[in-house]
Amino acid sequence: MDKEHTNDKPASSPLLKDVAYQVIKEHILDERFAPGRFLSERELIELLEMSKTPIKSALVRLETEGFVTVFSKQGVIINDLTVNRIMDIYNLRIALETYICAEITDKLTEEQCRLVEENLRKTEEKVNELDGKGFAQLDHEFHRLLCEFSGNQEIYRVLLNYQDHLLRITLRHLKRDPHRMKQFWQEHVEIYELLKNGDLRSVDKMRDHLQQSKQKLFL
Repeated sequence: MDKEHTNDKPASSPLLKDVAYQVIKEHILDERFAPGRFLSERELIELLEMSKTPIKSALVRLETEGFVTVFSKQGVIINDLTVNRIMDIYNLRIALETYICAEITDKLTEEQCRLVEENLRKTEEKVNELDGKGFAQLDHEFHRLLCEFSGNQEIYRVLLNYQDHLLRITLRHLKRDPHRMKQFWQEHVEIYELLKNGDLRSVDKMRDHLQQSKQKLFL
């Protein structure tokens, strides 16, 4: 029996749209769908075992976020992150995250310290396991926590909007050299210690951390 017809009823469910969105995006982030690849509608139907409706909804969302370009009745092209866009994203992060460090240095509460230390402990485990995907998630959680601690909701919203693209960049880093995880983690530890001890060198350390990360991506 044709999948499209058997799945007509559940296809209208928002849950299916979300599942399609998450699966396609995950394939893009870890580059199982490589940049520049063309995907036909039929390929996606077979991969997801869904009808067209939830897949189309997912693709509209992914196109809005810049991950794909949709061609009507044909399929999609997986968009790459251009060098200029990567540079722009990193420069934005440097501006915002150094500001955050200046704002929260010597102001972390006991609970905030506990959350960061828990993050650093879990991150170290992923480093030892060479688990790039797990590491990338925790890496971004570290930066997100610092942003939350600042209490600046506008900065938080801006950085959250770029979260998936930043994750894609980090995974690309680690695909080239998984051993970069250890350096990134060590730098997080150093930033945290400076923040906790009221040392404004945390600002310079964050700037160096992001600047070097940007440069390593193009090595």
